[in-house]
Amino acid sequence: MQLIIALSALVALAYGAPQFNYVQPQYQGQVIPILRQTQNVNPDGSYQWSYETGNGIAAQEEGFLKNPGIKDAEAQVAQGSFSYTSPEGIPIALRYVADENGFRAEGAHIPTPPPVPLAISRALEYIASRPQYQDPQAFRG
Repeated sequence: MQLIIALSALVALAYGAPQFNYVQPQYQGQVIPILRQTQNVNPDGSYQWSYETGNGIAAQEEGFLKNPGIKDAEAQVAQGSFSYTSPEGIPIALRYVADENGFRAEGAHIPTPPPVPLAISRALEYIASRPQYQDPQAFRG
């Protein structure tokens, strides 16, 4: 019985131990100062915030309600940016907008798809220009 209790305690300790260290090694144990920080929330719900840290991280965002009071046209809008240096030493900068059209981000480090080949583009235009044929028998069971 004592062996089971001791083994259970050992398993509980193993599961309770931290599994991952998310702090970058060069900053582990250091206190990173906040060099600048602002935050404004207005009565109409619009807001602005920004900060900059001693290790080169900077971020800012502003938001507002678009078309307030208009049913089915209201949309929360947020736009901002952030920048930092990756662990590999690469500067990362990202700008973003989030609104009724979704989240859109721009940054030099974000991969982009290759352009559509001209032959495929022409084929798609040709297909779109043709009348749509619907077989009357296709929808009958």
